[in-house]
Amino acid sequence: MTNIYDNEKFFDEYSKMNRSKEGLKGAGEWEALKKILSELQNKTMLDLGSGYGWHSIYAAEQGAKYVLGIDSSERMLATAKQKNKYNNVEFKNVDINNLESLDTKFDLVFSSLALHYIEDFEKVVDGVNSLLNSKGEFIFSVEHPIFTSEGTEQWVLNDDGSIKYFPVDRYFDETVRETNFWDTPVTKYHRTLETYIETLIRHGFSIQHLIEPTPPVSMLDIPGMKDEFRRPMMLIISAKKI
Repeated sequence: MTNIYDNEKFFDEYSKMNRSKEGLKGAGEWEALKKILSELQNKTMLDLGSGYGWHSIYAAEQGAKYVLGIDSSERMLATAKQKNKYNNVEFKNVDINNLESLDTKFDLVFSSLALHYIEDFEKVVDGVNSLLNSKGEFIFSVEHPIFTSEGTEQWVLNDDGSIKYFPVDRYFDETVRETNFWDTPVTKYHRTLETYIETLIRHGFSIQHLIEPTPPVSMLDIPGMKDEFRRPMMLIISAKKI
């Protein structure tokens, strides 16, 4: 996993985003995601690509017994450790590609907007299954396949600068995508909705929820937010180990 978040310029720009400054309440998908998070009281949770640590800390606030957040970005880990005030929340530098290095079992494996940076999704799902307790849950969000398919992840504009449409192309071409964010090249991996679902089923999971979140009413006054109803940007999937 190439960690773009250790690029100083990229990290500085990321820190200016609403979701960075305001935490979970600044994330447009959080309201939908929170509704499907299982009861966390006395549960153990693994947070893949824990970033600033917002979700790990939330789990502790909800009474989780133990939370491990893993990330391969030293900058992200430093920020998460600084924010964390809970003794039962731990952050470690572990790459998502190396789940076999962990030997603890969890009731919930969670991931927010990290798995589209991972080339081998099947390996991750297999690793998650081995780390989950019986009937454990795997809940994650990724960029929606419609959003990642064409590659640029940018609106096509009219001559006057207004939005014309969002491009969808190469949907079934599950290869690398090179996007550009804050003038920085970013590598992501596009996969279809079928691949996400069938991979989970093949590795012993039953699907509980599939959500294409839209912004909550409270965020609609933010410039550009209403345009998010024109195409899905994110996908949330909840699955249970059979």
